[in-house]
Amino acid sequence: VQLMESGGGLVQAGGSLRLSCAAVGVSLNNYAIAWFRQAPGKEREGVACIRGSDQSTYYGDSVKGRATISSDNAENSAALQIDVLQPEDTGVYYCAARKAFPPFSSTVYLLPSFFDSWGQGTQVTVSS
Repeated sequence: VQLMESGGGLVQAGGSLRLSCAAVGVSLNNYAIAWFRQAPGKEREGVACIRGSDQSTYYGDSVKGRATISSDNAENSAALQIDVLQPEDTGVYYCAARKAFPPFSSTVYLLPSFFDSWGQGTQVTVSS
């Protein structure tokens, strides 16, 4: 699966950001698509995940209530919107995918080790 992220950039604190992930070569109906982020010196963190088979969503604690993940299976794409951005949201954001049908336990969907396809990442910088 080839994944291509877009939409990163410099944003002021309090603003919103929308990232997009285009998947090439597969249908997302049976895939889980997730967003991870990594700040300098920190581990990769699960931000959000959506399961293509039933549109179930999962969010990391740091963005819960501020983030929305969505997917368009017809377009083979997924999007992540984060509102009320904070400087702590700064990092490289990665899109990841893995075939996930039948569904797995909900505990795996924000673990980097679960996913086997990754995009190149897009930088998001939130200025205070």
